[in-house]
Amino acid sequence: MEYLLILSTCPDHPTAEKIARQLVNEKLAACVNILPGLTSVYHWQGEIETASECLLMAKTEKRHYQSVESTIQNLHPYELPEIIAVSIDRGLPEYLQWINSCVSTK
Repeated sequence: MEYLLILSTCPDHPTAEKIARQLVNEKLAACVNILPGLTSVYHWQGEIETASECLLMAKTEKRHYQSVESTIQNLHPYELPEIIAVSIDRGLPEYLQWINSCVSTK
């Protein structure tokens, strides 16, 4: 089984929670952490911008990536949302099995 940690920033906690709940409800992610109080500094349309954001960290299986990406894009207010997937090469076997058990019925 291949696992992913999918990262996405959101403009506020209500947006982050809406996306997180949808991913878990649809069994696309076993768990989504919401980290508040993030400050992002980035280039956008020729300017350097600064924004307060929340970070989503979704744990899932690689086979669900496309559905997770689509769900985030459909619910996200940004024109170009950050959606980055990082492979989970190792982890506590029981935790990885728990991820599998949460998303395997999708």
